Amino acid sequence: MPVTYDFSGRVAVVTGGANGIGREVARRLSHANCRVAVWDLVAPDLPDVTGYRVDVTRPETISTALEATLATYGGVDILVQSAGYAGPTVPVEAYDPAEWRRLVEVNLIGVYEVARLVVPHMRKRPFARIINIASLAGKEGTPNSSAYSAAKAGVIAFTKALGKELADTNIRVNCIAPAAIETDLLKQMAPEHVEIMIAKSPMKRLGTVAECAELVLWLASEACTFNTGAVFDLSGGRATY
Repeated sequence: MPVTYDFSGRVAVVTGGANGIGREVARRLSHANCRVAVWDLVAPDLPDVTGYRVDVTRPETISTALEATLATYGGVDILVQSAGYAGPTVPVEAYDPAEWRRLVEVNLIGVYEVARLVVPHMRKRPFARIINIASLAGKEGTPNSSAYSAAKAGVIAFTKALGKELADTNIRVNCIAPAAIETDLLKQMAPEHVEIMIAKSPMKRLGTVAECAELVLWLASEACTFNTGAVFDLSGGRATY
């Protein structure tokens, strides 16, 4: 059974909150009385959630959404960075260089750009949490997915660095590293690639967005106090370190 949380009085920003893991996180936060702003390329189909059009690779769209969020809600207490995409699964020599760079820009540089602009406002809050959505690919490296693996490895390292940087503040920074999760993101991958990921899991199944959201909500809550710069696996037993 899901744990019950009460985020009354808190304000959360969820990037990539219109679909997949981000959508479920936004839904669960809203259900727990959090005021939620979703920053995404498309509007979220969720009640009681405000959507702002954001391309995380374009800082001007982040700034505009941040100004609007602050004007509406007065601050940001929780930042969940879920914007991203997997891209094609092809050998490195077949990868289109522009697509490789785009994957790194969205999955890694976008995380930096959002944090760069939001963190100064979070410093003013008595309580703040940042949760970045990385991937097990960032720890293991996934064959034929070099750009995604490299970008998510960067998210893990960025989380560790930022967690240490902000350790003496009220901001806790952590990330989760899911294995294959049942979302539309998997539709971007070759079916045989997905089957390989399932086969690697000791549980022999995909994870769910509900399981991801449950971990994110704990990391966003007041129960998480002594964890920062940490990586939490969500892999069905696949992770080995």
